Amino acid sequence: RNLNPTIHPFEQGREYVRALNTVKLERMFAKPFVGALGGHIDGVYSMAKHPTRLASMISGSGDGEIRVWDITDQRTTWRANAHNGIVQGVCAGANDTTRFLSCSQDKTVKIWDTSSGSDPVNTYVGKYAFMGLSHHRKDPLFATAGNSVDVWDESRSEPIHEFEWGADSYQSVKFNPVETNILASTGTDRTIVLYDLRTSQPISKVVMTMRTNAIAWNPIEAYTFVAANEDHNTYLFDMRNMESAHNVFKDHVSAVMDVDFAPTGQEIVTGSYDRTLRLYNINQGHSRDVYHTKRMQRIFSVQFSMDSKFVLSGSDDGNIRLWKANASEKLGVKDWRERHHLAYAASLKERFKHMDEIRKIDRHRPLPGDIRRADRMKKTLLGSEKRKDENRRKHSKKYDEEKRIPERKKAIIGVAK
Repeated sequence: RNLNPTIHPFEQGREYVRALNTVKLERMFAKPFVGALGGHIDGVYSMAKHPTRLASMISGSGDGEIRVWDITDQRTTWRANAHNGIVQGVCAGANDTTRFLSCSQDKTVKIWDTSSGSDPVNTYVGKYAFMGLSHHRKDPLFATAGNSVDVWDESRSEPIHEFEWGADSYQSVKFNPVETNILASTGTDRTIVLYDLRTSQPISKVVMTMRTNAIAWNPIEAYTFVAANEDHNTYLFDMRNMESAHNVFKDHVSAVMDVDFAPTGQEIVTGSYDRTLRLYNINQGHSRDVYHTKRMQRIFSVQFSMDSKFVLSGSDDGNIRLWKANASEKLGVKDWRERHHLAYAASLKERFKHMDEIRKIDRHRPLPGDIRRADRMKKTLLGSEKRKDENRRKHSKKYDEEKRIPERKKAIIGVAK
């Protein structure tokens, strides 16, 4: 084929039409919902993926039941009535593919082995209700969040470290999967606190304007984590400098209840009280996709699958829903001709993404009426606040001399070390 541009004077026009057809077809064939994993009779308030088993996922329910799922067959492979209260946290063990842990408001942490029946292998009793749980990536250590942040050794019945820094209680705790001696917690006093096991003391804490519900560490970059906040936003932080967020992920119209990183470290998924889950690129502030169904209720837990191709959401209607991470992606085997065509279509879309018509079609997402109304009202309120601030600056010399606060610093009250 002769690639001389003078021989193909209408090539750009033809490729624009092809790019337009590509985005139209993508929106037509965007069917993200794969299936629902039913079985829990109460809301699903905690979930965890297995770090070494691709198709395995653990979930904890509001009635104390725990289930292990096979995502490929969409069925339960193991279940137990584990606790007398809400299962607040589940996580996989370090080196054993069949072991996992769970914690609950009944003041117990239990270790389970799916190969040895439905009785716990070990039980740890605390003084207060446990609200969060996380296991060390390699060592037999796990951390719990409750009245304080405790670090436990699996071979001991009492915590080996106990951390407190001002909060009445702590909601969640997460070990860093890369820098495994670092862990982070969120408190009811609106703080995010970082700890180091090597020095057995807290490193630093950041105080937000509203409470943080969940955190997730980037599995590729050791220093970055995201925080799901009550102010409808999710914040990306670098633990080396928490004076300012590196990015603010917007678009939700209610509190963000959970967040998880994709194994690639390039995307996050958030689940909100507004009954939607959203997917973000970590370099962009607005969601690239939003998923919802008529029957799905408030989302309390979300997870990426270990191959980054699927997303799971657990809501208080008792169902776990399985979604495609890319809504229009075709599942199954693709031959070389189809793969070549899809790559060509993706490059065309990238080339013409700035064009108004293509951008409008690509960004369009149908939303429930109540979310659309709430979004409209939220934009009106934020716009009026901004207009009020501009009017004050225009008519007040003293106010005009004050520095403008960047959007990435507005939610941060201060940092303590």
